[in-house]
Amino acid sequence: MLEPNGPLPPEIYWRRRLLAIGALIVALALVIWLAMLLLRGGGGDKDPKAAAAASTSAAATGTSGPSSAKPSPSGPPASGTVNSTANGTPAQCPDQSIALKSNVGQPTYKTGEQPVFTVVITNISTAACTRDMGSGLQQVWVQSLDGQRRLWSSTDCDEGGPADVRTLNGGQQAAFTLTWSATTSQPGCAGDRVPVPAGGYAVVAQFGSVRSAPETFNIA
Repeated sequence: MLEPNGPLPPEIYWRRRLLAIGALIVALALVIWLAMLLLRGGGGDKDPKAAAAASTSAAATGTSGPSSAKPSPSGPPASGTVNSTANGTPAQCPDQSIALKSNVGQPTYKTGEQPVFTVVITNISTAACTRDMGSGLQQVWVQSLDGQRRLWSSTDCDEGGPADVRTLNGGQQAAFTLTWSATTSQPGCAGDRVPVPAGGYAVVAQFGSVRSAPETFNIA
């Protein structure tokens, strides 16, 4: 490089060159520093690692933001359950929670023998309940096999005994046994009671609105 008044001395020439190169390096470093600041600022003040962690946590819990919890629905008790009263004692057994079965002591009785019947009351619900099961509330009768003729009923000549309140747990049974004289009867115990002839018969029990299936037996 030539100056207007002639060439510069070598030491001055190289000094200026070094100063120019130093200034260029400083300017380049400044530009790089500013570029890095801009790159960092483009994502805002959110830490990428923190954002990724938050996203992973949301995916794991199945939520994408704040939400209010919904109460689980409540409904009536499961079918077959019996609620207790306010003081904690078992509630009365409704007819829907009762099953009734009539049994005969043996399949065949000889003429002159007295058949023995058993009435079985079962609490078919899943909770304890209570009910008066006195004999006056039970009815047992003997009918022809076709069900057309009723020959005897336990309520014709017997008004029943005192109350018999039972508490049955879920699935628990209560059994009651009675003996039939093998004679006929009429409501109010009217008329004469005569021995039934030999043949086939069926016994049926009823408690409340629940009726058992006929159980057959023979008198020979």
